[in-house]
Amino acid sequence: MHLQVLPLAITMVAGPQIMSAIVFVTTSRAVRVSIAFLMGVVLATAVGVLIARLLAALLGSALPVDGESPEASTLGKAIQIVLIALLVLVAVRNYLRRKTTEPPKWLGTLLSATPTTAFKTGLLVILAMPSDIVVMLTVGMNLQHHRAGYGDAVLFIAATTLLVALPLLLYLIFHKRAIIAMPRVRDWMNVHSWLVNIIVCLIFILLVATGG
Repeated sequence: MHLQVLPLAITMVAGPQIMSAIVFVTTSRAVRVSIAFLMGVVLATAVGVLIARLLAALLGSALPVDGESPEASTLGKAIQIVLIALLVLVAVRNYLRRKTTEPPKWLGTLLSATPTTAFKTGLLVILAMPSDIVVMLTVGMNLQHHRAGYGDAVLFIAATTLLVALPLLLYLIFHKRAIIAMPRVRDWMNVHSWLVNIIVCLIFILLVATGG
């Protein structure tokens, strides 16, 4: 892939995804529910990228490629401008509503989640999040742009998986310290969810502007 894999992966998990992962390591069954959640995320990301790649292949000539026509190039730039404008509006909206923004109510229910619930959550925080759908579509279009196969997305999927797994890895490596630190991190992210959303928007604006 020619896109910057790490920033894209960060955009995938910065938000409810990493917040959920942190919540799960603060539960009484931290390892079991975290592994189930991670499995859901991996499956959702792999399937999402596959669908995005297939959609990009179906679009075919509608996507800009090397040696593209001026018309296709203009269309590509117009899409970039519209997407950046929408992301800027979302970032500004999050900033203006920062004093009234609250974390999703469902995050609080994760403290009593079962492995099955954690697995379903892993699927939903990827496949039901607009920002992640846009990222996976971007990956799919990039693969089509460079006529690359699905295998070239493995690095992106692996990077996304590793980032989501970080809370669990830290919990396993620094068990006692993690037990103390993770709830604090969870609470901070809950209070500053608006800032997390703005950071996600800015990262994605940078990716779109640079064109991968």
